[in-house]
Amino acid sequence: MNAGASSQADGAGEHPKGRVVFAIQLKPGLKDQFLEAYESIRYEVAQGVKGHIADQVCQAPDDPEAWLITSEWESLDDFLTWESTEEHRELAKPLRECMAEARSFKYVVREETRAPAHSA
Repeated sequence: MNAGASSQADGAGEHPKGRVVFAIQLKPGLKDQFLEAYESIRYEVAQGVKGHIADQVCQAPDDPEAWLITSEWESLDDFLTWESTEEHRELAKPLRECMAEARSFKYVVREETRAPAHSA
């Protein structure tokens, strides 16, 4: 394995990282409301939810209503625990109000490869 690669199966033991992907189709015309809702909760989640590492909100270049929210977790169990709380339902409510449809996908990270750090 090269210097930039790391094996999650070997390095993370019994609790590999989790990846959660929400594929979202917004209701027409609600992009700004959706982004405002995301902005209003993103730092609260990043600073206050156990196990949260990072998230991204992404828009399809060819469909302005098609979005993804991806998040990385110390373990998938951390996400599942948080997802089951009333706090999660309340925080996600403004986002859900903008969605025509959404699907979620949950994964356990088995392998991860990163580019080596660049020296300045």
